[in-house]
Amino acid sequence: MSKNPFRYFNTSPEIIRLAVMMYVRFPLSLRNVEDLLHERGIDVCHESVRQWWNRFGPMFASEIRKKRSQSMRQSPQWRWHLDEVFVKINGKQHYLWRAVDHEGEVLECFVTKRRDRKAALTFLKKAMKRYGNPEVIVTDRLASYRAAMKVIGNQERQETARWANNRAENSHLPFRMRERAMLRFRQMRTLQKFVSVHSSVHNHFNHQRNIEHRTRFKDLRHAALIEWRGLLAA
Repeated sequence: MSKNPFRYFNTSPEIIRLAVMMYVRFPLSLRNVEDLLHERGIDVCHESVRQWWNRFGPMFASEIRKKRSQSMRQSPQWRWHLDEVFVKINGKQHYLWRAVDHEGEVLECFVTKRRDRKAALTFLKKAMKRYGNPEVIVTDRLASYRAAMKVIGNQERQETARWANNRAENSHLPFRMRERAMLRFRQMRTLQKFVSVHSSVHNHFNHQRNIEHRTRFKDLRHAALIEWRGLLAA
């Protein structure tokens, strides 16, 4: 039997899960989360929220990712959308690579200092190791994608049509909102850690309310919240 990860914390697991969800899912600062919890009658310090998300955020994300990757590998991967975005860390430009499936679910995030063939190859191998090889890979016209796919041997699956990669472009918007609330990042390691947690939590609660019937959407949202409250349960 695995040990209880909350055993060294006096605060209840329900409050920890709530604080981590509020901080990662919504564009809130640590002090915003502290104030919102205070309105609910929960007295915690913003530094406690920082400690909780650093400790339990990756654990929650890992459990979510494990369940979703197992189910996704059982079905064929049709189309992936790949894109990279510029991110400033201490004034220096870095690159955040992102892989999204045809339904808009974020598959993989990877932070690098360059966007050459080596970085693209590492990113592709990391995503394919977890989710398999898709039938079509939609990218922009960055030459690094083509060079990396030649190494892998699936360059015939690449598509670079105009506006075809809008799904990957739109997937950056939730992260950009969260980045502004956090006043950017100071370490590459912190950025990689946060985008991995943020993408998993976003996938967990994202149910495409624009195409779901209201009753169906409410059921999906309730089920996601129940599942979140059961993460890392003893």
